[in-house]
Amino acid sequence: EVQLVESGGGLVQAGGSLRLSCAASGFTFDDYAIGWFRQAPGKEREGVSCISSSGGSTDYADSVKGRFTISSDNAKNTVYLQMNSLKPEDTAVYYCAAGLWLGDIRGVKYDYWGQGTQVTVSS
Repeated sequence: EVQLVESGGGLVQAGGSLRLSCAASGFTFDDYAIGWFRQAPGKEREGVSCISSSGGSTDYADSVKGRFTISSDNAKNTVYLQMNSLKPEDTAVYYCAAGLWLGDIRGVKYDYWGQGTQVTVSS
């Protein structure tokens, strides 16, 4: 059974940091790219960051560049999203997703999704 389990969300003050984790199981982790997405109340889901299966390619939304860092530990089948200098507008439910890696970081089709973790940034 494929599972993606997010953790690490919470309540933090503006300017603070959080590290989200996405633990994967049930598929060949090394063959998949992992992406982080978020959805705020009343807004559409947006892509935040993604990482290739080897970790050699990463991509970020303009809104988080320079503040968020994605990384992976393939030995643990886990991807992390380090979020620094958090802003109230980062408040959202954060989801991780997995899609087969075919070589194009922006062409990944995500097949598997986690349940999400809430991140709330107070001003």
